[in-house]
Amino acid sequence: MKKDLLSVGDLSPEDIQQLLEQALVMKQGNTPCLLPGKNLALLFEKPSLRTRVSFDIAMQELGGHAVYLSPDEVGLGKRESIPDVAQVFSRYVDGIAARTFSHQTLLTLAEYSSLPLINALSDLEHPCQALADFLTIYEKKGKLAGLTLAFIGDANNVANSLLIAASLTGMNFHIASPPGYEIKKEILKQSSEFAALSGSKIMPTNKPGEAVKNADIVYTDVWTSMGQEADAERRRLVFSGYQVNDRLLSLAKGNALFMHPLPAHHGEEISAGLTDSLQSVVFDQAENRLHLQKALLAKMLL
Repeated sequence: MKKDLLSVGDLSPEDIQQLLEQALVMKQGNTPCLLPGKNLALLFEKPSLRTRVSFDIAMQELGGHAVYLSPDEVGLGKRESIPDVAQVFSRYVDGIAARTFSHQTLLTLAEYSSLPLINALSDLEHPCQALADFLTIYEKKGKLAGLTLAFIGDANNVANSLLIAASLTGMNFHIASPPGYEIKKEILKQSSEFAALSGSKIMPTNKPGEAVKNADIVYTDVWTSMGQEADAERRRLVFSGYQVNDRLLSLAKGNALFMHPLPAHHGEEISAGLTDSLQSVVFDQAENRLHLQKALLAKMLL
């Protein structure tokens, strides 16, 4: 693995498989004290429930310590320059998990930091979420290659990371998004190159029913992400035909998993009660953020 994890594309298929296997071992209660004396800075420009708690507890269970820094405490790029912050952290801690608005912020941190840097979310990717999701799929289905994941909605950072992970591991990826909200060309190009090696099939479409037909996993996310609140009403109109509900799920395989990274807007991108349905593995996804991140931290900070 590279020093930094800014994108799922920084990993090889072998890296991903190793992380999943290690995470499953740790989930069974076998988490050795691998990081005694190690410190992780949690540098967050955006609030979080799962990301913050899972990284903090992961470090504790590995014998290390996490230091959380809120947006107001650092003022990244405002009160203090990004290069200065990166170089100060390099003198204090052993790694950084950064949750930023702009992916460019991560690139600058990586340039000026001598530490392993983990993308804990940017506007381009959310690799830790995607890897935990693939842990959940692997746990439930016993494999990744040959399965079909259908993503419904905005081709956002989560969708980008899921597509890259799918193309690396041989999983087929269907995505249905409204015109103007499709996968970025550069992400599609990169993933197509990975897919040519893995055998993954990628299908972008504007039709949700077409995307979920015979899918093994149906996945969606919020229509309006943090930082897009001013556009929320227009997005509700644009995405109104992209809700995941019982009718849409019925077009997938009978044993299809339903996935959502949370937080969910019930009655918008999903129908009410869907997260508690028999097909839902939403809360398994949330739990697996902890176990995947333990495996990732052990790999990167040792």
